Formats: sequence, C-alpha cells, structure tokens
Amino acid sequence: MAGSATPGLDEAALERLYVELEKPMYNVVYRWVWNPEEARDVVQEAFVRAWRMRDEVRLDTARPLLYKIALNLASNRRRARKLWRWVSLEAVWGQRSHEPDPEESTSERERRMAVRRAIDALPERYRKVVTLCELTGMSYTEVARVLDIPPGTVASRRHAALKLLEDQLGRFAEDADEDLQAARV
Repeated sequence: MAGSATPGLDEAALERLYVELEKPMYNVVYRWVWNPEEARDVVQEAFVRAWRMRDEVRLDTARPLLYKIALNLASNRRRARKLWRWVSLEAVWGQRSHEPDPEESTSERERRMAVRRAIDALPERYRKVVTLCELTGMSYTEVARVLDIPPGTVASRRHAALKLLEDQLGRFAEDADEDLQAARV
C-alpha cells in the first residue's frame, strides 16, 4: 500500500483502540439495542471483525471504522429482534422480557421509558447521529467518516434529532438531556 498512512492494524494498536473506545462504543450500541449483554457482544464483535480485516485497516481510519461496524451490527440485531418479537410467543402473550428494578421509582421508570421510546422513535439517520455525537465525544468530522456523510449533514441531523426529542418528550426533555450527558461514561 504505497502512499497510505500506516497500513495494517497490529495487535498492540487494536488493544489501545479497545481500551480507548470500548466504553464509548458500548454507550452508543446500548442506546441502539437497549440490552447490556447484546451491547457488549456487538462491541466485541466489532473489534473481532476489525481484527479479521486488519491488513486492510489503516490506523488513522480504524476508529470510525469500528463505530461503523458496531452500528451496523447493532442495527442488524435490532431488526432481527423486532422480527422475532413479531413471531414469538412473548409478543403473542404480551410477556415482558425483563422485570423492572424494584429500587427504581415509578416516575424514574416512566421518565427512562419515555426517553427510550423517544430515541427509538427517531428516524435511523437521526438516531445514529445523535447517539454518536452525544455519547462518544467524537467530532462532526469523525461522525461523518463513520456514517459516510458530510460534516455539515451531521450537524443538521443532530440539530433535527435534538429538536424532535425535545418536542416528543415535553416535560421529560430536560431529563433526556441529562440522561444523554450522564451516559457519557
């Protein structure tokens, strides 16, 4: 690869990327699949896939590539889960997939569910932008690389997504902003 910046991804570089990106990627993916185990699996799978294609990965593009892989995997899992819910007994009988935390107050549960529903209701292009911008600390340029869109589009989609969230959440809007800020681990 003559003329390319740092061809190939070695084990040490991938380990450094994992240490740097594991938590922010988990935060983004979790907001996509809303399941901690699935989110961990997706993040790990993204790194495994990057490792498998390590000879073609440049270090300067590895970070956006990892987010892109993770978001694609999360989207696939989300679509698959919707399909299975549609045909599963859980959907037929209306059973819940998990029990609520008894320590959590009713109003806190209600607020968290409202935020979750509002984020889930965003069009996918907005949901990707807002989760990447708000949960990773990535610049618009970096998010643009992940999503293959211009940085200006990132800015306009982020603005539109936040406006939709604010409109949809009403009384929960301020709490939603606090949730997004608190989610940055």
